[in-house]
Amino acid sequence: MHGATIHEQVATLAQSVGFSGAGIAPIPPPGEEADCDYPELSYFEPWIERGRAGEMQYLKRRDDAGRLLRSALRIAVPWARSVVVCAANYNPEAPKSIDPAPPETAWIARYALTQNIQAGQPSDYHDVLLARLKKLEQALQQALGPFSSRCYVDTGPLVERIYAKYAGIGWIGKNTCIINQKLGSWLFLGVILTGLELPSAGPLPLAEVVAEDRCGTCTRCIDACPTGALVAPYEMDASLCISYLTIEKRGAIPDHLRPQMGRQVFGCDICQDVCPWNRRAPVSLDAELAVRPELVNPALSWLAELDAESFRRLFRHSPVQRAKLGGLLRNVAIAMGNSGLAEYLPKLREWAASPDPVLGETAQWALARSTGETGAESGISNYP
Repeated sequence: MHGATIHEQVATLAQSVGFSGAGIAPIPPPGEEADCDYPELSYFEPWIERGRAGEMQYLKRRDDAGRLLRSALRIAVPWARSVVVCAANYNPEAPKSIDPAPPETAWIARYALTQNIQAGQPSDYHDVLLARLKKLEQALQQALGPFSSRCYVDTGPLVERIYAKYAGIGWIGKNTCIINQKLGSWLFLGVILTGLELPSAGPLPLAEVVAEDRCGTCTRCIDACPTGALVAPYEMDASLCISYLTIEKRGAIPDHLRPQMGRQVFGCDICQDVCPWNRRAPVSLDAELAVRPELVNPALSWLAELDAESFRRLFRHSPVQRAKLGGLLRNVAIAMGNSGLAEYLPKLREWAASPDPVLGETAQWALARSTGETGAESGISNYP
C-alpha cells in the first residue's frame, strides 16, 4: 500500500470515528540521528531542570539509565516506529473567559465544560477520545494487518503537541498550544503509537508536511497571561500557569500569584481566547463534547456550597474531578477574595476556621484581600 494511500486511509478512518483530523508522525524522522525524535524535544530536559514542570512528577520520570522518558519515544517505547495523531474540536458556542461577566461568577476552562448529550451525563475528553482511538486502532489493524500499538490521551510518555506538529495537525504557537489554520487551537489530541514504519504523508518531504508557523509578530497570548507563565515565545513556565495552579498544584498556592488568578477556579483559557486564530474557529457539533450551560460562568456562591456528595454528582465523569473538592474550594476562596464582594465574607469567615489548613489559610488571605481583615479580627488566632 502506497504511503499516500495509508495517510488518506488513516485520515478517513479517524474522521469516521469522530475526530476532526489526523496525521502520521514517523519515528525517527528521516535523516535525524540525534538522541531525541524531533529537535524540539532537545529542550525538554533543560525545561525540567529549570523547574518549569512544578510538582508534576510524572513529567520527570526517567529510565534506568537516567534518561527522561518523555524526551524521546525511542527511549520510552523502543518498538514504536510511527505515531498516529488525532485531533478533536471542542470549541463550544459559549462566552469566552475574557468576555464581560458578573463579578460573582467563576470560570471553568472550556475543556471541562463538556457533556454527552445522548447519555445525559458529563463527559471527560480522556474517555471520549480513548474510545475513539480504540475504534480507529481496530480499523487500522483490519486494514493494515496486525501490528503492535498503544493508545494514549494525555497519559503517554510523549509530548503530544510536538508529534502533532510533525503529523501535520498544525504548528506550535507562542502559547505552546497546537494551532490549526482552519480549526484554531481548541483541539484535544490523542495518539496511537504503532510499530509500523508509516510515512508522514506519502511522497511529501517531512518539511512540506509540517505547517508553517503563522504566529508572526503577534504576542497577544504572552501579553495577556496574568501570571507571566509564558516567559518567552513558545516557552511556558508551567509552575506559573493558572491551569497548573488550579488543577495540578496541591496545597497552598503562592501568595503572589493569587491576585493574578482572578476568577479562574479550574484551568484557564485566556491565552487561547485572545489568539486571533480562534476568532473564526468553527464551533464543535460533537454530541459527546457538548457544553454544559450550568458550568459557563457559574456562581461562586453555588460552587462554595459543594460538599463531597454534591461534588461527586456534579463532576462525575468530568475533568474537574482532578482538582478534588478541596482544591476547587481553595480556588473558589481565592476568586472570592479577588472579587472584593462583601457578600462572600460570611463564607470566607466560616472557611477561615476550617480544619483543612489549606482552605483555612486561603480564606484568611481572601478576607485580608477583600477587607484588610486580619485573622485576629476574624476570630482566627493562627493567621500567619
